[in-house]
Amino acid sequence: MASNPVYTQRNTETLLDIATDVIQMLNQAGQTLGVAESLTAGGVMAALTSVPGSSAVFRGGIVSYATPLKQQLLGVDPVLIATMGVIDPNVATQMAEGARKVTTCENSPTTWGIGTTGVAGPASQDGKPVGTVYIGISSPTGSRAWGPFNFPGPRERIREATVLEALSRLREELIVNRDGLRK
Repeated sequence: MASNPVYTQRNTETLLDIATDVIQMLNQAGQTLGVAESLTAGGVMAALTSVPGSSAVFRGGIVSYATPLKQQLLGVDPVLIATMGVIDPNVATQMAEGARKVTTCENSPTTWGIGTTGVAGPASQDGKPVGTVYIGISSPTGSRAWGPFNFPGPRERIREATVLEALSRLREELIVNRDGLRK
């Protein structure tokens, strides 16, 4: 007698679906976005700019793969990095805050910032295992970090999971703050 198979329920929503939602929500609210990426190396920015019309709300970003760039370009506290390393929730939030600052244009502050930091592999970093990720999001009302995430799999899978998670978290924040922020 055969047993009934157990199916794992999957979400069929794609990265493009989430990025489209983010761009549409920012556009409807008259808000803007800047990004600071480390392990994702531009993946968040690529996902956002794959959406037609993204230039109306996406201002740009920094890929700060090298630790000194996190300090020099994004204003991440060197003491924090020296004591905690770059794979830290406070680094993620400071990266997100830095993204807002560096993408401010013509005295018009950027509304939202995303920061991604983590270990994609092949080896651990700062005592953190491969797959450890933190995501920071910043807005005029404050900054917050999520993580640690422990994404399994090879390097590219960890990076893809981080991009998907970062944009999903931003979408959630946009929904929560739908009426609280204006450009």
